[in-house]
Amino acid sequence: MREYGTGRVLGVGELGAELGERATLVQFSSAFCQPCRATRRTLAEVAAMVGGVAHVEIDAERHLGLVRELDIVSTPTVLVLDGEGRIVRQATGQPRKADVIAALGRVV
Repeated sequence: MREYGTGRVLGVGELGAELGERATLVQFSSAFCQPCRATRRTLAEVAAMVGGVAHVEIDAERHLGLVRELDIVSTPTVLVLDGEGRIVRQATGQPRKADVIAALGRVV
């Protein structure tokens, strides 16, 4: 996962869900994306393992304004937000569980 340096903050309004107390894993998906399904399972498992971490999935096709604003070009794309909702990491493609845990380790 690469670092994300803009300091952009996302909240309930953009996500449609509450932030995790310590971090939030935001997944941009699309309906026919096979890797999105596996990514959903991986992120849900990690969120269940690490206290204070939430997983939020966003349908990219229904949130095109946010997709364009954040320059999301493919699905799945995963953003890691800190406890304040600031985007601190971003990855495209299906992540490995170890990589997600390592990215969270830098945030929480």
